[in-house]
Amino acid sequence: MPNPIRPLWDRLAPLPGGKRLFSTLLGRMAPYTGTIRPSILELRPGYARVEMRDRRRVRNHLRSVHAIALMNLAEVSSGLALTYALPDDARAILTGLSIEYLKKARGTLTAEARLEPPDTNEKREYEFESVIRDVDGDVVARATARWLVGPTG
Repeated sequence: MPNPIRPLWDRLAPLPGGKRLFSTLLGRMAPYTGTIRPSILELRPGYARVEMRDRRRVRNHLRSVHAIALMNLAEVSSGLALTYALPDDARAILTGLSIEYLKKARGTLTAEARLEPPDTNEKREYEFESVIRDVDGDVVARATARWLVGPTG
């Protein structure tokens, strides 16, 4: 099955409300990802910028964004940057995710993942970084996602 992310983004993103619709559809395709209501701002091969608004549902008892919501944001940004760029005969699955929390996360947060995507479906693990910043541009968390890429089927 060909990569569904790339054609869907390419078709919807240029349209009015298209990025919002893509973000909603992504949340339905991956229900747990949808719990943080990610807003996909930019997506191209090897790059994703994803925003998450601060709201009660993603907060902890310390009045900051919950650690696992931040981890979810890091996963979706690295996964989109990778998945968008994969060859049609390849797929990826997350095999590990580590995160370092550097500052209490409050307000709207933006995760950026930049990576050198594989150009083959050869079975191999890759590690990619996702950096999460607050509205002031301060890094609140830095995550490393380990993805196993391999052939479809």
